Amino acid sequence: MSFPRLLSVLLVLLTAFSSGAQPAPARPAPGKPLTVYFFDVGQGDAALIVSPTGKTVLIDGGPPEAGEHLASRIKQLVHAPLDLVILTHPHLDHLGSLRDALQAVGAKRFMDPGFDHPSEAYRNLLEFVGKEVDQVMTPEPNPQAPDTFLTVGLGEGVVLTVYWPRFPREPFLKNTRSDANSNSIVTRLTYGKTAFFFTGDSEKDTEEALLRQRTDFTSTVLKVAHHGGKHSSTKEFLEAVKPKAAVISCSHDNEYGHPTAEALERLSAVGAKVFRTDLNGEVQAVSDGVNVTLQAEKGSRSKLTVPGEVKPLGSSSSPAPAAAPTPKPTGGAAATQPPNKPGGETVQTGYKPPVSAPAPAPAPNKAQAPAPSAGQKFVSLKGSAVFHREDCGTLKRAKTKERTVYTSRATAARERRPAEDCKP
Repeated sequence: MSFPRLLSVLLVLLTAFSSGAQPAPARPAPGKPLTVYFFDVGQGDAALIVSPTGKTVLIDGGPPEAGEHLASRIKQLVHAPLDLVILTHPHLDHLGSLRDALQAVGAKRFMDPGFDHPSEAYRNLLEFVGKEVDQVMTPEPNPQAPDTFLTVGLGEGVVLTVYWPRFPREPFLKNTRSDANSNSIVTRLTYGKTAFFFTGDSEKDTEEALLRQRTDFTSTVLKVAHHGGKHSSTKEFLEAVKPKAAVISCSHDNEYGHPTAEALERLSAVGAKVFRTDLNGEVQAVSDGVNVTLQAEKGSRSKLTVPGEVKPLGSSSSPAPAAAPTPKPTGGAAATQPPNKPGGETVQTGYKPPVSAPAPAPAPNKAQAPAPSAGQKFVSLKGSAVFHREDCGTLKRAKTKERTVYTSRATAARERRPAEDCKP
C-alpha cells in the first residue's frame, strides 16, 4: 500500500511527536533530501535509498510473499534501473522478492557477501542475477589499499560505507550461532551530519568484529539487526552507534517473537525511538543533511524529527574517501565499472578508518583440503561468486547446467573465490 510522498511536510522540523495541530510553515531545507524507505514486507527486510541526485540502492528484498507489494512500491518510486542492489545475506526472508524487484525496474549492479550457502532459492537468484545484471560483486576491500573500507558515492556528499564482511582481508566468521547471519553485509549511509546504519541479520559475533575496527559508527537511524532478535543489538554495539531512532522490520504475531523484550530494552536504554513495520507499516526517513524526519504509514508514532550529530567523512577524525581502483566483478555477465564522473555517478572508493585494529589471524583449518592434483579442473556455476572442485557435491546438486570450467586453480582464482564447502 502506498502513501503520498509529501516531502515538504516531512522536512518540517518538529520537536515532538505530531499532535494533530496545524504544521508550521516549512523553512528552506539545508540540503537536498536523502530518502530511505523501510518497506513493510512482513517478516523480512527491504529498504530503498534514494539519494539527492536520484541514485538508488535497494538493500534486501523481503520474503517471497512480499513480491507483488515490493515490485509495486519500487515501480512507484524508481523510474530507471536501480544503481545498486545489496543482498545482505542468503536467507529467504531477505532475498525472496528480489527477483520481483529486479524484474520491475532492472538493476546495474548487484552485491552480496560472497559467503557460500546451499539454499536453492539463493542459487536460483544468483542464476537470474547473472543473466540480468551487468555487474555482480562482493564487498572485498580494494586489494591495492586493503586496510580501507569499500565505499559507494551517491552524489551530493552521500556515501555508503561497507564495514562487513571484509573477505579475504579478514576471514568470514565461522562456528557462530548462524554463520550466514553473522556474515551479513553491514553498511552505513552518511549525509552531512546524519547517518543510517544497516545491519542485515548480523549478530553478536558481527558486532564484536565491527567494534574491533575502532571507527566511528555514530548514526542517527539504526535499521535494527535480525528483526529485533535477542542475539543482536548488544549493549556495547548500541552504545557505539548511539541511534536516536531505530526501525524494526517484522510481521505481526510472527512465530519468532520478534522484536524481543531484550532487544527493545537495550534500544530504550540508549534512548532510541523505535518504529516497527508490524505496528507502523512502511516508514519513510528523510534527511536534509542536518536532521532526519521519520514518518510512519500508521500507528501512534506517526512523525518524529531527530538531529544528526555525525562527523562527516572528511572531518578531522574521519579522513575523506580517496579514489581507488574498483573491485573486479566476481560473477554474472562481464562488466566494467564506469569511470568517476561528476554529478553523483555511483563509484567505489577506499576509505581508511581513523584507527584500524589489526585483522585477526585466520584460525587453522583442521579439515584443509588436499592440494589439487595435476589435471584437476575447477568449476563455477552461472552467476556464482565462487568456484568448486569438479567433484564437489554442490555441483552435482545444482540444477543449472550453465557453468564455467577452469583448467587451473590460478585461472579460477582470478575471477572467483574458492568455495567454502570443498575448499579448492
